[in-house]
Amino acid sequence: MNIRNTALVAALLSAVAITAPASAQVAGIATSDTAVAILRSKALGAAYQQIGTQYAAVSQQLQTKRQEINNLNAQLDTDKNKELTQAELDVAIKAKNPLLAQIDAKQKEMSALQDPVILAQLYSIEQIALKYEAAQQAVITAKRINVILAPDAFVWAPESVDVTTAITAELDKLLPAVTITPPAGWRPSRQIGTLYQQIQQLINNASQQAQAQAAAAQSPASAAAQPDSR
Repeated sequence: MNIRNTALVAALLSAVAITAPASAQVAGIATSDTAVAILRSKALGAAYQQIGTQYAAVSQQLQTKRQEINNLNAQLDTDKNKELTQAELDVAIKAKNPLLAQIDAKQKEMSALQDPVILAQLYSIEQIALKYEAAQQAVITAKRINVILAPDAFVWAPESVDVTTAITAELDKLLPAVTITPPAGWRPSRQIGTLYQQIQQLINNASQQAQAQAAAAQSPASAAAQPDSR
């Protein structure tokens, strides 16, 4: 997991919010996405920015460790095609190559560096998740919803059935901010761990989409900048 700078995290959270469908419901039937609702909350956006700032030095250390591991992997890449295959890795394992121990040690160092960051993120998510049921109930009452289904329960549905945005708005009312420092000995539940993975996947997807859009936007500019060889 990469620790992103605060500006990028804020941009990703905004991107998810902008592309979300309108909040409404049809004939008492609605749908919502818990991970999206929590991701788009103001409290989580602020918490992730604060975590990014507090652990900025850790981000640099992780980047250094990652590069060191890449350099070690490059030494195991016997055909030098910049791709470490399973066959090449098997050869290194069979030969008990000492580089493998170095790679393992650096991976453990990375894990130790990331632990407090991930714990802060998990704790932030848990605080919001604890308010989710109340936020959802407020939306159910206000919109007179009879049934809320998961998005994947629909083969097709109009965007108006999605009440995720409304739930996020209620979360913002119930919990405008969270703390990022968990109590001593705190550990997340399995449910929060699963929710965290879903949220991180949403962020990764948004990041990849943003990178693809940036690359597509630069391509015409790069082509225009090339001199005419005719």
